[in-house]
Amino acid sequence: MGLTNFWNGRRVFLTGHTGFKGSWLSLWLEKLGAEVTAVSLEPETNPSLYRRLSPWSGQGHHIADIRDAAAFKQHLIAFEPEIVIHMAAQALVRRSYENPAETFATNVMGTANVLDAVREAASVKTVLVVTSDKVYANNGSGVPFIETDTLGGKDPYSNSKACTELVVQSYRDSFFKGRDIGVATVRAGNVIGGGDWSRDRLIPDFIRAFESNQPIMLRYPEAIRPWQHVLEPLGGYLAFAAALTLSGQDELPAALNFGPDPQSFATVSDLAEALGLAHGVKDVWRLAPGTHLPEAPALTLSSELALSAIGWRPRLSLQQTIDWTAAWYKANREGADMRAFSLGQIAAYEEAIS
Repeated sequence: MGLTNFWNGRRVFLTGHTGFKGSWLSLWLEKLGAEVTAVSLEPETNPSLYRRLSPWSGQGHHIADIRDAAAFKQHLIAFEPEIVIHMAAQALVRRSYENPAETFATNVMGTANVLDAVREAASVKTVLVVTSDKVYANNGSGVPFIETDTLGGKDPYSNSKACTELVVQSYRDSFFKGRDIGVATVRAGNVIGGGDWSRDRLIPDFIRAFESNQPIMLRYPEAIRPWQHVLEPLGGYLAFAAALTLSGQDELPAALNFGPDPQSFATVSDLAEALGLAHGVKDVWRLAPGTHLPEAPALTLSSELALSAIGWRPRLSLQQTIDWTAAWYKANREGADMRAFSLGQIAAYEEAIS
């Protein structure tokens, strides 16, 4: 079954729709014909992808905090969704060091609030909770993680996402078994693509440096990450949620990794240099001075289970990912209609996976 055939007319409740990944997913769901109600905080950046992609058509967007259990539950119950995709999170590692309590409150208790609301929503058939590739206890070996590896995480962000996995497991086993509700988590690698203006992320940091004619400052240039275009894991989320809805929990894993082809694993400096070439500049980075908060030296994912379980595999090479990302920011600088441009990239990706 194609994505449009499944998602057209489906009632989808989405959290985190004003963020980078959430904005892309909102646009894709709109294109597919889904009926969407979404809850999120105001966009944190200016400019923001959420505003670049407006006007939104046929979707109900609400500004609310998932930490406010009563308000959140009211929105979810009123909409009577069939599928819930929970993406809202405090998603920045360095910010988690600055505000650890906020990070745990949003990522752990916020998820508990989402699942608690689902307990009272008889309409819900599927819940997909987005966590992170950083949920695994990382010893820095560089061996790709599989879904059954030990969960952990030293920094507050990674640890909060591992805790989120345990919250989901508890609710699934305690409340949703026997209710014919599919509940699963999804773990993606380092996503890049057009429209990310967050702080302390490589692509927006590069774009800001490029536009000010300065080199980008890298904290850990030799760190290895599983880079992938944002549409890759989002396509996996859509396919997994569809499979859960059609097949049920018993037929599918409780968690799936969505990472790039191993050939797309690259160091931070390699990606920065490739971005420089795509923008026609060389000598694009410098080592950031000073002492930096610790980060894992190597982090890679295995997506073999996603292939065997739902037939998902990455389609874009690292070079294509870089080219698509650079093209988006170039079009934005030139004043293009970024809603239309982004829909064009979604259409091109749909063609690649068809």
